[in-house]
Amino acid sequence: MSHPLYPLRFEPILRRYLWGGRRLATVLHKPLPPGDDYAESWELCDRKDDQSAVTAGPLRDATLGELVQTCGRDLLGRHAPLDRFPLLIKLLDAQKVLSVQVHPHDAQAALLSPPDLGKTEAWLVLATEPGSVIYAGLKRGFDRHALEREINRGTCELCLHRFEPQVGDCLFIPAGTVHALGAGLVIAEVQQSSDVTYRLYDWNRVGADGRPRPLHVEAALDVIDFDRGPVNPIRPEPTERPQIEQLVACDKFVLERWQLHEPLTTPADNECRVLLVVAGQVDVAGDPSGEPLLMGQTMLLPASLGAVQIRPRGTATILCGRLP
Repeated sequence: MSHPLYPLRFEPILRRYLWGGRRLATVLHKPLPPGDDYAESWELCDRKDDQSAVTAGPLRDATLGELVQTCGRDLLGRHAPLDRFPLLIKLLDAQKVLSVQVHPHDAQAALLSPPDLGKTEAWLVLATEPGSVIYAGLKRGFDRHALEREINRGTCELCLHRFEPQVGDCLFIPAGTVHALGAGLVIAEVQQSSDVTYRLYDWNRVGADGRPRPLHVEAALDVIDFDRGPVNPIRPEPTERPQIEQLVACDKFVLERWQLHEPLTTPADNECRVLLVVAGQVDVAGDPSGEPLLMGQTMLLPASLGAVQIRPRGTATILCGRLP
């Protein structure tokens, strides 16, 4: 691919699960086919057969994986070379409660066949319903023996720290943290590009075939960090730019929230950035579509672009992810 890179839009990859609904359309304005179980929109993904494809401009239909392989230095800047794009960006509609689950870290996932990345993730709450809860981390005092006992009794929830989130809350969920999204939540998620999930508990329910969904209790117990304890929303940190606050900074990604009421220009720092609009709409300089980036839409800014002006239409809020 010899064409210069530009701000890249991608076609979402939709996932249907028993806990999904229709709010990817009603809240986030995604054009959904018929059905009431649309659970996830994979906004940016480079995972073997799951490939985000460019939707506008001369590189239309090119996949993210192809861009990493053929334009890696222009796309990734100082983080090149990489075998694949290391982040996965999702939007989730938890119409029903998700299973209680945990993910391995990199060293544990590398032992799988085939090997994979671990899964550290962060959530931003976009919508709630009255009484919606998040389960994140174990209550203090619950070790492996106590957790296994309650799983066998069908009362795993007794072990879980829970709280009622507010729109705008951000949670950091490192690998090894037990967690579940409660019913009624719409979430933006930034995570390592991994799909390794160990289901610890599924609320004693059955799947679409009338059978309980498989659990992975032993594998889950082996990767849980029992020292982590309860997880609560993080406190955003101010930055030197008043429109930007830092939500998460870890060894897998950096996550910022941009609250725009006037144009903002990205730094020319030889890094790529992922933008996800969570309120309002913005115009991005150099976008070949000529359309504003709307709430619920995602864009990848290649490192080679240098400084890019982001202009809100009125006010807008953007979730920005980048590599550390």
